Amino acid sequence: MTELWTSWTYVDLVLALGAAVLVVGLVGHLLVTDLLRRVVALNVASGGVMMVLLALAARSEEPDPVPQALVLTGIVIMAAATGLAVALVRRVESVGDEEETP
Repeated sequence: MTELWTSWTYVDLVLALGAAVLVVGLVGHLLVTDLLRRVVALNVASGGVMMVLLALAARSEEPDPVPQALVLTGIVIMAAATGLAVALVRRVESVGDEEETP
């Protein structure tokens, strides 16, 4: 059993950790009902995707710049999408609060 763990490289560990973070984010998104927590869970899942992409880029002797560029672009898009999602969550919750008050 110890031979399995000692044969893993740093890239393999980051790849496995990224996959685990992706799964945790997706499970959190599917199981949580609060909208803001769902947005955070999607951010965690996208962080896992970025870790997987970076680990795949680092597998060769010379790192591939295309996945690295995709990750940088994904960070910018994730920040913009998170801002939009938080604004929409605030709007939905404020409309829900107005409907509940008599």
